[in-house]
Amino acid sequence: MPEDQLTTKHLDYHATARPMAAMEIDYPSDASTGLHAHPRCQLLYAIEGVMIVRSASGTWVVPPNRAVWLVAGLEHEVRMSGAVKIRTLFVDPQAAPHLPKTNCVVAVSPLLRELIVAAMRVPLDYEPDTRDERLMWLLLDELVEVSVLPLHLPMPQDRRLRRVCEALLARPDDVSTAEQWAQELKVTPKTIHRLFSKETGLTFGQWRQQARLLFALERLAHGERIIDVALDSGYASQSAFAAMFRKHFGMPPSAFYR
Repeated sequence: MPEDQLTTKHLDYHATARPMAAMEIDYPSDASTGLHAHPRCQLLYAIEGVMIVRSASGTWVVPPNRAVWLVAGLEHEVRMSGAVKIRTLFVDPQAAPHLPKTNCVVAVSPLLRELIVAAMRVPLDYEPDTRDERLMWLLLDELVEVSVLPLHLPMPQDRRLRRVCEALLARPDDVSTAEQWAQELKVTPKTIHRLFSKETGLTFGQWRQQARLLFALERLAHGERIIDVALDSGYASQSAFAAMFRKHFGMPPSAFYR
C-alpha cells in the first residue's frame, strides 16, 4: 500500500471518539511503511512474520510472539522480514494512563493474542455498553499486565559514538575493543565508556552484545542455520552463541520463534 494511502487509512482510526481502534494490514517481505507517526499510542503486533521497527532513538526486532508499544507522536519506520500480517491497535493516551510511557517490546500471552485478533472484528465506532466495548476494555486491562522485554537497541546522538555504533551494526562480527575505537576516534577509552553510558544507558560491551543478538534474531527469522548466524554475529562457536542467547532470552535460539 502506498504511503499516502496508508496515512489516509490511519486517519479514521485516530479520529474516532472511542478510546481504542483496531486495524489489520498485510505486507510482502521486505516492504516498508516509510517514516511516519501517529497521534495515538500504538501496539504493533504481527500474527505472522517479523517486524524491524526503527526510529531515531533506536531499533526493535519484533517476532510473532512479541509486540512493540510505541508512544504517541514517535516517528518510526516498520520493515518486514518475511511476509507480515500486522494486527495493530491505536490507543488514546488519555484512556490508558497505566500503560507504558516509553517505547518497548512486550510479551504477547495467548489470551492477549486472541483478544487482539478478536478486536479486528470490532467496528471502528463500536456502541457503548456492548460486548464490543467490553472486549476492548478487557484488551486494555491485559495490556497493563504485559512484561517488557529487552529487544531494544538504543542509538546515540553523539556523532562520534554513532560512527562506532553504525560500524558495529554493519559488521556484528567486529571484535574491535573500546580502546581500539578510542584510538580511531582520537579520544580516551574513558570517553568512549562515558559516552556509551550517558547516551545509551549501556556499556560498550552490552551495546555490542545487544546489537549482535538483534542481528541474530532477524537472521534466525529467515530460517538460517544457527551455526552460520552465530559466526556472523561474532561468536566463536554455536555453543557460545547459544549460551549467550539463553542467558538473554531464557531459551535456546532454536526455540525462540516456535
